[in-house]
Amino acid sequence: MPTLSVVIPVYNEIKYLERVLARVENARLPEGLERQIVCVDDFSTDGTRDLLGELAAKKPHLRVLYHEKNQGKGGAIKTGFLEATGDAVIIQDADLEYDPQDYRSLLQPLVEGEADVVYGSRFSHVDGPVHHYWHRWGNQLITRFSNWRSGRTLTDVETCYKLIRRELVQQIAPKLRELRFGIEIELTHMLARMPGVRFY
Repeated sequence: MPTLSVVIPVYNEIKYLERVLARVENARLPEGLERQIVCVDDFSTDGTRDLLGELAAKKPHLRVLYHEKNQGKGGAIKTGFLEATGDAVIIQDADLEYDPQDYRSLLQPLVEGEADVVYGSRFSHVDGPVHHYWHRWGNQLITRFSNWRSGRTLTDVETCYKLIRRELVQQIAPKLRELRFGIEIELTHMLARMPGVRFY
């Protein structure tokens, strides 16, 4: 069976963890597609680590990895990428800002053979949450700079939802160096420099 690996970087998310896992587990996927969930705990101190251990014992599709010191979001994503075994890999934040029901739309360009990398966007449609002006302005500034460097025309380079074919993840994961939020830019530029990679 083809599989989607969902990588979830986790840090002190005990309030949201069970809800986000339930949403990921209940997200509608294309028929015949299995899911693997990879949670990477970045040295949480609020009981998240213990809860993850309890959940992993009950859920065979859930793989839990633990950092022995806090590394940041980038470090957690890299660890998750190295453990993901699915045919495609997606990043899911644990704070419930993003809806896993969008997986189906994100997967469609890959399923139809139109893309190797699919980015979600919080800014390309009219409908959706309204963001603070300065948050949106800052994100657009970062995105424009990234587009200038990468040669792409993305609308939201900082989006959590990045869906990537596993063979590409396997090539770039060992080379990732950014441990914090710079991972979004580094990941985008690495993928953009790879010959023949189709973005959607």
